[in-house]
Amino acid sequence: MPIAEINHYFVRANDLEATRQFYMDALGFEQMSRPDFPFPGYWLGVNGKIQVHMGPHQIPNREMYYLGTPPDARTDQSGVVDHIAFLATDPESFAQRFKKMGVSYRPRYFPEFKLFQFFIRDPNQLMIELNFFNIDDASDWMGDAEDYGKMQRVEEIK
Repeated sequence: MPIAEINHYFVRANDLEATRQFYMDALGFEQMSRPDFPFPGYWLGVNGKIQVHMGPHQIPNREMYYLGTPPDARTDQSGVVDHIAFLATDPESFAQRFKKMGVSYRPRYFPEFKLFQFFIRDPNQLMIELNFFNIDDASDWMGDAEDYGKMQRVEEIK
């Protein structure tokens, strides 16, 4: 049985409210109903599906609630996780939204697969990748997108 889609990932937020607001404003997530867990936090998602769960980094008994990270987990970057990726639509509106918000983004394009991507960081420096498929021409709004087809290739690793 294959994995169908991401359900959610958990962010240990340094600033819970700033992180919630970023995901809502920059990515268009909606705040969703959340069970009464024994720690504060939010469930965010789209179309009724939860995709991001977040709670505050420094709370008492965090080792009991946050099973995936140790009590002294790093407070920046994402540890061993390189990025979290989502499928998305309407990349032009994301580009406009990011510019309006002053959010830095790194565009990439892979013409052979008609794949366009944005890479952004949340307030905790977690890398988020947005994937847009079937993009034939994004020249009006893609900016200085890196072209995977023109990147230096990694030689075979032995």
